[in-house]
Amino acid sequence: MPVRRFAFGRTEDAVHPDSIRAALSEFVATAIFVFASAGSVLALDRMYKDTTTASGLLLVAIAHALSLFVAIAVSMNVSGGHVNPAITFGALLGGRISLIRALFYWVAQLLGAIVASLLLRLTTAGMRPIGFSVASGIGVWHAVLMEIVMTFGLMYTFYATSIDPKRGHLGTIAPLAIGFILGANILAGGPFEGASMNPARAFGPALVGWRWRNHWVYWLGPFVGAGLAGLIYEFMMIPEEIPTHQPLAPEDY
Repeated sequence: MPVRRFAFGRTEDAVHPDSIRAALSEFVATAIFVFASAGSVLALDRMYKDTTTASGLLLVAIAHALSLFVAIAVSMNVSGGHVNPAITFGALLGGRISLIRALFYWVAQLLGAIVASLLLRLTTAGMRPIGFSVASGIGVWHAVLMEIVMTFGLMYTFYATSIDPKRGHLGTIAPLAIGFILGANILAGGPFEGASMNPARAFGPALVGWRWRNHWVYWLGPFVGAGLAGLIYEFMMIPEEIPTHQPLAPEDY
């Protein structure tokens, strides 16, 4: 494993075919995830006029888990399967992605979410995507803390199953594990503040549906939670190898 460092990236990376392919992969994967997950909420709202029941919450959690599983699986070999600006931020702080590529990912993820939300509105004859909102009686800072805790778990799972060099065969079930933790967190936090854990998933429907109330919660919480998880896993769970050009200390022989 290379020595950890924060990488800005080379200017030629901005036009390298690999960077363009990775950004395109993030765009498509995020669009797949947002269309299916946000669409499930609209479908349930149309059928039952109420998605706040236990069965409705369970179905929404399953739809999000399955769609994220697919989105990560189809993009992992090209871009790493982030599908989430907060996940990209955690990987950036851990030194696993350069700043230039992270910027590409953020733009692609947000555009993917916007396009998916527009397609959803078009295919449903003008239904406004239902964004995230803080439930009545829940303070906004309680919502931020909830987003921090849930996104921490999501990022930690992503790091352990998808980034950790020691993951071994565990990497084959990474999309499933990440989808499971997302679905479980929706069951835990959905009734309180919607359980976004993904700024792109929140931004696309908010822009197309024009619902901005407390929208900042769904940026601050995920970025803080993912950043903390990325730093903790990278620098506490992954031992740093000594560069081969440096001689070993006597106690290391």
